[in-house]
Amino acid sequence: MADARWAPAVSAPSAFDRQGLINWLREEDPACLAILWQMADQVRREHVGDEVHLRGLVEISNHCVRQCGYCGLRFDNSGLDRYRMDASEILTCAHQAAEFGYGTLVLQAGEDYGISREWLAGIVQRVKAETPLAVTLSMGERSNEDFWAWREAGADRYLLRFETSDADLYARIHPPVSWRRSDRIAILAAIRELGYEVGSGIMIGIPGQTYRSVADDLLKFRELDLDMIGVGPYLPHPDTPLGNGEWVVRASEFEQVPNTEDMTYKVIALSRVLCPEANIPSTTALATLNIESGRELGLMRGANVVMPNLTPPEYRVRYEIYPDKACIRESGPACQACMLGRIEAIGRRVGQGQGGRRRGQG
Repeated sequence: MADARWAPAVSAPSAFDRQGLINWLREEDPACLAILWQMADQVRREHVGDEVHLRGLVEISNHCVRQCGYCGLRFDNSGLDRYRMDASEILTCAHQAAEFGYGTLVLQAGEDYGISREWLAGIVQRVKAETPLAVTLSMGERSNEDFWAWREAGADRYLLRFETSDADLYARIHPPVSWRRSDRIAILAAIRELGYEVGSGIMIGIPGQTYRSVADDLLKFRELDLDMIGVGPYLPHPDTPLGNGEWVVRASEFEQVPNTEDMTYKVIALSRVLCPEANIPSTTALATLNIESGRELGLMRGANVVMPNLTPPEYRVRYEIYPDKACIRESGPACQACMLGRIEAIGRRVGQGQGGRRRGQG
């Protein structure tokens, strides 16, 4: 059991200012971390309840114009077999999500301009007309006209990770496309103005990332008042400049944040404490690090969402942001059965309905 001496300290406002967050991120004492896990779980229970919301993920394309230093979908990865799902395949997945009782369909792709504004709007319209699902899009940096058209078609939420709030580090690992520079914070603000629920997040342990920058990322989550927060460990891909050593981006050994399972739990827990109402997934990347209980521990340390993968297996193995992804060949029904069992085993229940942000709860 955690040492009760820590209770007054963690209730102080300074426990969650920048230095307090850095202290938590560096904390290794199991007794102290037990307090953080307990606090995050209590905040989660008070503000979003015991329901675990299931979002059916469909990775509709692995084409991407970007050259991000860590991502296997990057444009220059000539070894990747590219694909785009057609409308009928996507709608089949949508109906499967509805049959499984999921509340949301998440359509995700690389930044693929082969996905036209009109084509995706038509798919969103059909999903909304034919199912009770909320629709979340994750299509990268697109134009305001695209965001508007997809919102008008019925899309409910948009996910765009800012990956790191450290502008210098961002620039080193995210080369701009030729026609514009990235400003994901500005894009998130514009998306919110259109009426979307807005989600963002970071990688944990990307080369060059410091404890101070992760603390600033956490404070940025709160500043942006995010509806959804996705965090996961950096998992190297051998066919990327960061993964193969072509690009060397370093913080000092003392400052470099590790891309570990425990560090990911810390960031999930601190995200929950700082952003009590946010929907926070326990990710596939966590399950990749710990297939036995990674997702469950994420749910027990602040998360309240799981995203079962409905992408057809023949495409799923080619959506390789990082290698050796957990459950890469599992069918939708098998993934569904597994998720239900894992959720029930930790005393939680599957959420009903679309599972949007619950404002003013707790």
